[in-house]
Amino acid sequence: MNTTTTPGAVDPKTLRTFAEFYPFYLGEHSNRACRRLHFVGSTLALICFVMLIATGRPQYLLYGLLCGYGFAWLGHFVFEKNKPASFKRPLYSFMGDWVMYKDIWTGRIKL
Repeated sequence: MNTTTTPGAVDPKTLRTFAEFYPFYLGEHSNRACRRLHFVGSTLALICFVMLIATGRPQYLLYGLLCGYGFAWLGHFVFEKNKPASFKRPLYSFMGDWVMYKDIWTGRIKL
């Protein structure tokens, strides 16, 4: 992965645009196990979203949030050894999750 930002060297609150934030975000996800856990959590969250739409049962929203954030935070605390960017930039972090998910599917980022 090519990033120009060193994790921890930049306060994510100072990054004004998502284009500035995304290289920082990728730097916070340099550990393969962390990226894999993000991918699993995002996939399960999508499945829960589909189940929410299909069944109308609101608990699937909770399940999706638990899957998405639970797997991601496990990756950060156990493997990456950093705090998730969602604590400082929740919207950009959420966007980054889905851009990274797409980048994994398209082969731009390796699992």
